[in-house]
Amino acid sequence: MSLLFEPLHLGPLRLDNRIIVAPMCQYSATDGTPGDWHTVHLGTLALSGAGLLILEATAVLAEGRISPADLGLYSDANEEGLAGVLRAARAHSPIKVAIQLGHAGRKASSRAPWDGGSQIRPGEPQGWQAVAPSALPHAPDEVPPIALDAAGLARTREAFAEAARRAARLGIDGIEIHAAHGYLLHQFLSPIANQRTDDYGGSLANRMRFPLEVFDAVRAAFPADRPVWVRVSGTDWVPGGWDIDSTVAFAEALKARGCAAMHVSSGGVSPQQAIPLGPGYQVPLAQQVKAETGITTVAVGLITEPEQAEAIVAAGQADAVSLARAMLYDPRWPWHAAAKLGAQVKAPPQYWRSQPRALKHLFENASFGAR
Repeated sequence: MSLLFEPLHLGPLRLDNRIIVAPMCQYSATDGTPGDWHTVHLGTLALSGAGLLILEATAVLAEGRISPADLGLYSDANEEGLAGVLRAARAHSPIKVAIQLGHAGRKASSRAPWDGGSQIRPGEPQGWQAVAPSALPHAPDEVPPIALDAAGLARTREAFAEAARRAARLGIDGIEIHAAHGYLLHQFLSPIANQRTDDYGGSLANRMRFPLEVFDAVRAAFPADRPVWVRVSGTDWVPGGWDIDSTVAFAEALKARGCAAMHVSSGGVSPQQAIPLGPGYQVPLAQQVKAETGITTVAVGLITEPEQAEAIVAAGQADAVSLARAMLYDPRWPWHAAAKLGAQVKAPPQYWRSQPRALKHLFENASFGAR
């Protein structure tokens, strides 16, 4: 019996299996509003057979977008556009859908990766002034951000809460707060990006303060019967930066506030990072968070093979795995994993005839139907 295909609860939310489609930016929205690309893209992933689909990093303010083409949930138009995309996906798939809410901080106003990913400077077409915990640029040649003052902190915190209320109206099943990959909340956590001298900088407790306030605001704004959890970078991979011991402390504080899970990634806050890439290279970070806190933990990062994913869950290194690039390359990855591991997945009846005859029990409730 495959443990990867056993159900998992994220708080009150039951997932059919422990495969999660990780949030992946598409840089294809217009003023934060999704269009045809998102309908096709998310519709495809909704039919994957995974237990959970997490929508890409979704900005809570226009200034918090990574690029001018990032998805947002800060306007009625954004909400209406996303409602249409979700309607199309839900008409044909029972998959649970979460959304990742975030703010890019000093990494905002950037070009799409296929256009180089560099900063669009304020005053350039489609560019704007970024904000951050401190007036420190991500890279030395970039225009520094403006340090958020008390009013800016309050506005940002309320924007997260308002986006959570919009997500609730959309029927979103869960919220993941983005505190990883060098974006705003990670910037507050890391001493590399946070050099404030007020209550939001300096000590670990102070650096965690604003991310914890954001979590509390989102948790209060989102229905109690739907989970909220956090994606975190387990380490900056830079000496003197955010590290795994700090991540454990952050997880403990979040768990006490009702956080349903920790989705453990790494890096992103500094160009000086030295990441030891390799299969499952971030799994030990998730494993340590799980072992030391007992919180439900999701592992991510170069998890590509079904047997590898099964081993991670079976060994108790993490409670679930999330896949990003591997899922883009093979949107039926959960089907193929179920076939290898002797499990079943849900698939639309229009596709039931696709299962190989040797695997006639691959799809739940499936039959070969008409010739």
